Amino acid sequence: MAKANEKDINQPKATEGKEPATATKSAAAEQQSMDSTGPLEDFFMDALKDIYWAEKALTEALPKMQAAATTEELQEAFEDHTLLTQKHVSRLEKVFKLLGKPAEAKKCDAMQGLIKEGEKIIESTPEGSMTRDAALIIAAQKVEHYEIASYGGLVQIALTLGHSDVADILDKTLQEEEDTDMNLTEIAENSINFAAQEETAEDIEDIM
Repeated sequence: MAKANEKDINQPKATEGKEPATATKSAAAEQQSMDSTGPLEDFFMDALKDIYWAEKALTEALPKMQAAATTEELQEAFEDHTLLTQKHVSRLEKVFKLLGKPAEAKKCDAMQGLIKEGEKIIESTPEGSMTRDAALIIAAQKVEHYEIASYGGLVQIALTLGHSDVADILDKTLQEEEDTDMNLTEIAENSINFAAQEETAEDIEDIM
């Protein structure tokens, strides 16, 4: 009888061999859940890549607009916007890092079109004219409105996905884009639009 009891004691329980496998399976399932992303998360990442491309493209386009501008005030506004845009690029790279993703740029067709529109304005308006400045402001504000819409949407999606730290970073850029847009409006309303209205064909000929 004692031998039977000793055998029962030494014999491993049936459940003992299953516990490590269950734990391993649970860990694997948890990791798979962390690695998988839903459609909204995928869209969010694509949108970040889109605006990242847009911001990098603007760092090259804005200096050209600055060089083409007539008034010193607008030139300074474009210079300030270039510096801000460089900061926005760095912020987006920080966002990618927080999300554990590489900083990748995806071609933004909308921004490419807006930049081309700005280039056409430079080609089609007289150099040194206030008309060119007025047109450049409109081109720049179209860019700002695209960025405001993009960052505004990205902030809300980041909050929905639980990325509050990312949302805070994107919101800083959103506020700066809105401030830039307001500054451009003030420049146009305070002087440039009125000066452009008063330009005559003779004035343009004298400039040329």
